[in-house]
Amino acid sequence: MTPLLAKIVFCLLAVLWYVNRLPHERRSGRTPVSLNSRDLRETILLTISLSGLGLIPFLYVATGFPAAAERPFLPALAWLGLLAAIGSLVMFRLTHQALGRNWSVSLQVRENHRLIQSGVYARVRHPMYTAFWLWAVAQALLLPNWVAGLAGLAGFGTLYAFRIGREERMMLDAFGEEYRAYSARTARLIPWVY
Repeated sequence: MTPLLAKIVFCLLAVLWYVNRLPHERRSGRTPVSLNSRDLRETILLTISLSGLGLIPFLYVATGFPAAAERPFLPALAWLGLLAAIGSLVMFRLTHQALGRNWSVSLQVRENHRLIQSGVYARVRHPMYTAFWLWAVAQALLLPNWVAGLAGLAGFGTLYAFRIGREERMMLDAFGEEYRAYSARTARLIPWVY
């Protein structure tokens, strides 16, 4: 693994993520929203996450900025980054397949929304977040730059920290006891780790 190949892997991660998401975004966009919690706070959190997982690392890949934050490239870390990227894409695909029209980029409940408890959701309540954590780890391992590499962990970590509780409350409001029971038997991010 070379530094250039690691950057290509990171770019492919982003392209394949988008290719996977696009048809689901189009399909779910046609399903009306019955509960929308997207507000200024949500928009700011999404922007922070996008900056950390997209804007900052792509600026680095395209220009090398910030060069002062370079760290030594370690091929073994890049290979682990490739594995994390693959894991992220697989998890991302599985969550989109399971959610179908219920998927949303933001905190929304759609009309006729049902609580998905099968597939990847049988053991994990928030596998989409698991996929993004894997992306952030892949980015940190693939990009040998302290700022660009760690920006994903910081950006997505901020979104996760300030959104997960709000999302859980929204699901409780929408599904009540069904969600409470589901929460009791599933892990938030990693199966069998509560």
